[in-house]
Amino acid sequence: MKILGIESSCDETAAAVVEDGVRMLSNEISSQVDIHARYGGVVPEVASRQHLLAIIPVIEQAMDKALTDWHELDAIAVTHGPGLAGSLLVGVSVAKSIAYARGIRLIGINHLEGHMYANWLAETSPKFPLLCLIVSGGHTDLIHMRQHGDYTMMGHTLDDAAGEAFDKAARILGLGYPGGPAIDNASQKGKPCLALPYSWMSGAHNFSFSGIKSALYRMVEENKIDNINDAAASFQQAVVSILVSKTIAAATECGARQILLSGGVASNRLLRKCLCQDSPMPVLIPPPVLCTDNAAMIAACGYFRLHAGVTSGIDIDVIPGLQLAK
Repeated sequence: MKILGIESSCDETAAAVVEDGVRMLSNEISSQVDIHARYGGVVPEVASRQHLLAIIPVIEQAMDKALTDWHELDAIAVTHGPGLAGSLLVGVSVAKSIAYARGIRLIGINHLEGHMYANWLAETSPKFPLLCLIVSGGHTDLIHMRQHGDYTMMGHTLDDAAGEAFDKAARILGLGYPGGPAIDNASQKGKPCLALPYSWMSGAHNFSFSGIKSALYRMVEENKIDNINDAAASFQQAVVSILVSKTIAAATECGARQILLSGGVASNRLLRKCLCQDSPMPVLIPPPVLCTDNAAMIAACGYFRLHAGVTSGIDIDVIPGLQLAK
């Protein structure tokens, strides 16, 4: 089966063709990072307008690179939530139009579910049951995945997502946007020598990063930061320590055979290193290009949904607050 994936939930316009859920034939991404960097974050209206300009050329590039014609496609998988409403509308509208015009089946995909399926595009296939840490700019969730489509939410952030915390910390320290890579790069030149508070919340697998962020802000306001790189390394160490400890605890509790790491923050070098070192069970991590928003993960997820007999009607709508599991 060949699936065309379309992703436009935030500020990346992406299209990809994936075969049998595991073989990536193409994965094209048009990034808006340089456009939004001048504002210090994603501007929703600007993002949706850029999607309008980029989406058709990106889809054509993905089809051409995959050497695939329209009649060879078994379905089109498109992100319909969660995300920015205007951005989602562009991807869903184009996917619906192509599906209707070409007579191709359509599958609406949850963006978070797509992130988990990036791991099926890596060299090692995941083995159920799994514990997945989805960690990005908008989400920090622990999902128990028993089988395809069978999920339970074990924990989530109560305030800032980890990626959002990195963005805000980078802004506080004057490191620029996007904050995740900026914090990661600065940390390579510093030492985690500052004492920042850890919000553990015993008895729960939930996360909270607002306290760490606020403590960093107060230290900057009170001129207690002598070295920006040390501050970045200390902040990163605090966030990663919580992520790793909570993930391993949840994986042990639910009897997971493996841990899946996914989402944009999964590109963080310290997180990848510490989770692999500390985990008693194998940890699967996609390559960085499949951690950030992309369409190959959406197409891979679409294959397994289609294989289970799940499709969507042409009346599918965007759901900006779409949930994955309870």
